[in-house]
Amino acid sequence: MVLVAAFRSDRGASRLLLTQALEGGFTLLASVPLMIEYEAVVTRPEHLEAANLSEPDAQAVLDAVAVVAEPVRLAFLWRPMLPDVDDDMVLETAINGQADMLVTLNRRDFKPAVGLFGVDIVSPAEAVVRLRRTR
Repeated sequence: MVLVAAFRSDRGASRLLLTQALEGGFTLLASVPLMIEYEAVVTRPEHLEAANLSEPDAQAVLDAVAVVAEPVRLAFLWRPMLPDVDDDMVLETAINGQADMLVTLNRRDFKPAVGLFGVDIVSPAEAVVRLRRTR
């Protein structure tokens, strides 16, 4: 999960993407189920410890993400499409939100389904490069 990677390391493309999203550098899409999943995963003790954050600190960042994210109503569910149901949630948010790209650290599992919907699947590093080109 890119958001977990952004929390756990202050370096790298995932953190840069989180920072840019919070600064309005691009439109981040989020659905209610996806935000609930983010909260459940990011606030796990092992992630908080690795990030050296308290749960309230992590929650504050998640609240900021919720403020800047464009809410996506899940009008259509496309389950099951992927091996992991949590990945289905990400895919559904991208499709229903008409995303230009889906950023993931797990390209292999997304690739078959994403090709059907015309959404580019990219790594965090590729997303950073693309965002730099559009500026």
